[in-house]
Amino acid sequence: MDNTTIIILAVVIIVSVFGAYLLVYRKDIKGLKKEETKAGYDKSLQLQAYERLVILAERISLRNLIGRVSPTGTALAYQAALVDTIRQEYDYNLSQQLYVSSQAWQAVSSLKEQNIFILHQLSGLLPREATGADLAKKVLELLDSDPKTSLHTVVLEALKFDAGKLLKNKN
Repeated sequence: MDNTTIIILAVVIIVSVFGAYLLVYRKDIKGLKKEETKAGYDKSLQLQAYERLVILAERISLRNLIGRVSPTGTALAYQAALVDTIRQEYDYNLSQQLYVSSQAWQAVSSLKEQNIFILHQLSGLLPREATGADLAKKVLELLDSDPKTSLHTVVLEALKFDAGKLLKNKN
């Protein structure tokens, strides 16, 4: 083999190795970009889930619920309407638990259960002939007498705290 053939062969080998390196390097760069995009996308979904849960907590808070659901009929019928509304709101947001911490989801679930429990307890204290307006009045009196009766504020603070941690880690 003469020198020209050796040089051409060396250049072909160098170009091939360099080409293979570029090919692998580009795939790695594309993979990293996909991972970064995916991580950003996941955080976006998580933040949206926390937003949805804040809205859920607001919608199932007893004070807001009584403002939205008109107190008609008997206390028992009104209690059933309020409980159904809470359950529907909660069921509508079940998928959000995939994107939030287990503590955040547990807090929202506890709020739901506590509100249903309060409605059952207060309804049980009223006479059979009580109206929906009587139940609404009892609930509002309870909330006014002790603002800490409801987990609503605590749940909102927990959701805001978790979302804040997510935002800090986003950067």
